[in-house]
Amino acid sequence: MNRIDPPTQAETAPPRFVDRALDWIERAGNTLPDPAALFLILLFVVWGLSALFAPMSFAEIDPRTGTPIQIMNQLTGSAIAEFLSTMVTTFTSFHPLGVVLVALLGVGVAEHTGFINAGLKGMLGFTSPKLLTPMLILVAVLSHTAADAGYVLVIPLGAVIFYAAGRHPLAGIAAAFAGVSGGFSANFIPSAIDPLLAGLTQEAAQVLAPERLVNPLANWYFTGASSVLIVLVGWYLTDKVVEPRLRHVEVDGDPADMPKLEPLGPQERRGMVWGGIAFAIGLAILIFGSLGADAPMRSPDGELTAATAPLMRSIVPLIFLLFLLPGVAYGYGAKTVKSHRDIIQGMSKSMSTMGYYIVLAFFAALFIAAFGKSNIGALLALKGAGFLKALALPGELTIIGIILLSGFVNLMIGSASAKWALLAPIFVPMLMELGISPELTQAAYRVGDSTTNIITPLMPYFPLVVVFSQKYVRNTGIGTLVSMMLPYSVVFLITWTIFLIGYWMMGIPLGLQAPYVYP
Repeated sequence: MNRIDPPTQAETAPPRFVDRALDWIERAGNTLPDPAALFLILLFVVWGLSALFAPMSFAEIDPRTGTPIQIMNQLTGSAIAEFLSTMVTTFTSFHPLGVVLVALLGVGVAEHTGFINAGLKGMLGFTSPKLLTPMLILVAVLSHTAADAGYVLVIPLGAVIFYAAGRHPLAGIAAAFAGVSGGFSANFIPSAIDPLLAGLTQEAAQVLAPERLVNPLANWYFTGASSVLIVLVGWYLTDKVVEPRLRHVEVDGDPADMPKLEPLGPQERRGMVWGGIAFAIGLAILIFGSLGADAPMRSPDGELTAATAPLMRSIVPLIFLLFLLPGVAYGYGAKTVKSHRDIIQGMSKSMSTMGYYIVLAFFAALFIAAFGKSNIGALLALKGAGFLKALALPGELTIIGIILLSGFVNLMIGSASAKWALLAPIFVPMLMELGISPELTQAAYRVGDSTTNIITPLMPYFPLVVVFSQKYVRNTGIGTLVSMMLPYSVVFLITWTIFLIGYWMMGIPLGLQAPYVYP
């Protein structure tokens, strides 16, 4: 029986200062225009600012070009002509759009046939309710290995799992979002972002030391240890801060879409066997294609987790197949599917729920493209880096400054590699002159880059999380999500910073071939 337990006397007591502050943020945020309209307004703002600042000269050197950075006017005739001529490709090439739609085709079939619901009911049968939150956050953290899979898979499943267990579904979304995005640089398992950032760090370090190399796993031990921190802190915040605030929020979504917590019947058990066999076969084929240095799913140099490896580039199609095939097998085994038309219906149903997100993605893609072309975000990043350098703070305070500046810039520039491409050529040599290694500087950047992902509407997947939330609470807006995620962002930032400083002071290795000092 699904129900959200009524608030206890303690939970209905007068709100604390933090609760009042978060309530105010929620109200203020929800007074903003619809997210789609907000992106359109921001597009106009970027156009106006680009025209205002384009005639000005700036002393900051753009590390990507080696020349002074220049704001590009987006209101010139040629810029407007390019905007109109590339509007369709800007939208269709918006990375989150394809990721979300393709993955949800397979997930939609698995949900329509009942495979996901039956699997969750089985899982909840042997999972202790007390461990539900940390298990969800741990899975969210581990999802980083599969690129953006956590956004389209773990976050919506977080809501389903919590609701099926009689807890508030938005708390499940918050916990999963905190693990997937707020703890982005926390992971036991290396992912494609490790060599990507290490390559930029190495280029920056070679400005002072041409022979200096940076191991792609230079932060592996630190990110692995950080996973424990994120799980524990996220667990506490979900159960003690976020979910109690949600007790008064009514779940008013469509009851037909809500999971039911009932024992597995004979047909469901048979379907799970069929689905499990299909999943095992698919997984075996994938493993077979990854074995050996010359396996087809490996990169030319034999790596599985490199950005160029077919395995990493096929994550979304693999999600599609590894949900589609077991979903179909389950449907025939449990007799919830009679013909191929039921499979197509499941795909169509999942796409019909994405109408609002497609509208959001259209305006978000146009804004993000214009913001990037204008160079306004890059200028702000370089201004902040120059200010931090001019302060000439001691090493420990500079590390904290890098974390804070990275978190601030992250509110405007979503891509981790794009930000580091701007900041690494400044920060890495600057700290090398202070005797701090490039590997430690990179670790500091990764902390700041992770913690503010979950509170900026400019993060490409933020609108998607709003859409997931609206499935359960229809009036969810930007303010609702920001106020829900702000405790994670602030506490992650503080505790993770302290954790890095303590990690450094104790001399625990950051990763492979990763000293703390230079030279």
